[in-house]
Amino acid sequence: MDITNSTDIQSGTIDLIKHGLNHARTVNADQELYNQIKGAKTEKEQLKKAATEFESIFITKMLQEMDKTVDKEKDGLFGNDNKYEEAFKGIMFQQIGRDLANNPRTSFGFADQIYRQMEKFVG
Repeated sequence: MDITNSTDIQSGTIDLIKHGLNHARTVNADQELYNQIKGAKTEKEQLKKAATEFESIFITKMLQEMDKTVDKEKDGLFGNDNKYEEAFKGIMFQQIGRDLANNPRTSFGFADQIYRQMEKFVG
């Protein structure tokens, strides 16, 4: 069924939805990240941003795995309701990963290694 021909939905609503979809800034955080990387002026800048993001993802995953080793029997940050704590920790680990990867003093060095290995393949 083609919803654009339905008499239940007014054409103004359809136009508004189409406009919103066509002019949406981003779909989600991954799309935002992709846009930031593609927005770099040169391919080398894009490579640097992608390598740094790879390092931040690695650090985030490492923190999440480390968190699995912690004794969960004790009360967490928000009492016994771990639903909120898990959501908060996921956001927190992601931000910590980005902060560590983007700071030259705290970086693990993966981004630099990836960049040096791949830079010969970009213009």
